[in-house]
Amino acid sequence: MSGVRRRTFIAAALMTALPIQALAADSGAVLQLRLVTDEAEAVLRILDARTAGVPTDADWAAVFASEGYTRLVAREASLHRPIDEISFRAFAMSDALLRRREALRDVLQRWSHADVTECGRRALAYLPPGSRMRAAVYPEIKPQGNSFVFDLEHDPGIFLYLDPKVGETEFTYTVAHELHHVGFAQNCPTPAVKREIAALPPRLKLFESWLGGFGEGFAVLAGAGGPSVNPATVVSASATGEWATERETFASRIDALTTFFRAILNGQLKHDDATKAGMTFFGNQGPWYTVGWRMAITIEFNLGRTRLVDCIADNRRFLPTYNNIAARSGLPLWPNDVAHAFGLTGT
Repeated sequence: MSGVRRRTFIAAALMTALPIQALAADSGAVLQLRLVTDEAEAVLRILDARTAGVPTDADWAAVFASEGYTRLVAREASLHRPIDEISFRAFAMSDALLRRREALRDVLQRWSHADVTECGRRALAYLPPGSRMRAAVYPEIKPQGNSFVFDLEHDPGIFLYLDPKVGETEFTYTVAHELHHVGFAQNCPTPAVKREIAALPPRLKLFESWLGGFGEGFAVLAGAGGPSVNPATVVSASATGEWATERETFASRIDALTTFFRAILNGQLKHDDATKAGMTFFGNQGPWYTVGWRMAITIEFNLGRTRLVDCIADNRRFLPTYNNIAARSGLPLWPNDVAHAFGLTGT
């Protein structure tokens, strides 16, 4: 049996993939999720083997044939920072990782018992009726301590760094947050809205694309499970500070985003420069998160979730819809030239 075929066979035999499918009958939405733990389990077997002796060739083959590892390699290659088996072996054979063996095993077990279907339901609740969503969730034992979404267009994967400090509440929030990004990419905007956006002049098209930054706020809302949940209670400890001051920074962050949007609309910022400027608003939990979330819950509390989902499905409606409520609620307003750049009223 060739090396490639042997690895494929081992992956099929050892992969732990929990298929989860749910149908939300009230909206016609369909959710298909897989929790794939094969990479983490294979690395744990390496660590177990180290305590008894030396890992075998079969132990290493199981790691490198796992779906979680092969997809991680593909993602890193797409960013021009390839992972090779030699460096990954060195990581897996490190004393630091061995000392974390039992903590890693414990957190993998806890995450494996989390209700991933609930994560999907939270995401679908903030997507248009009839949305269909599919994704795989990969808990990973890997050198880099980051989590990310990969290949949204073809085969969405949510890669989560296996961190013993992350409990089920944060895990559920994070998966639901990322699933909203996945679901948005798969269902929004509608074909009709896409055609309208494609017909926009370049400046408005660029403006509309950057309104998509507020998708982080939508994902916070979906991940938390509704507008009554304080994000500070579900996000990572490193992000709670910005949520603690979210109300105080709301107006100044709208002003900063207004300057950015006007620079796009008047042609001062074009593609590369707009990207450089727009990326500064992400931060840890920057304005795309906090301002987007505050605007979203304002719309949901006052006009209902259906109206908010309309805005999620068509970014152009978000600012004018929020302004209609803010005007009578004493909240900061977007200036008319920004809020009504597309000629929409938000009604």
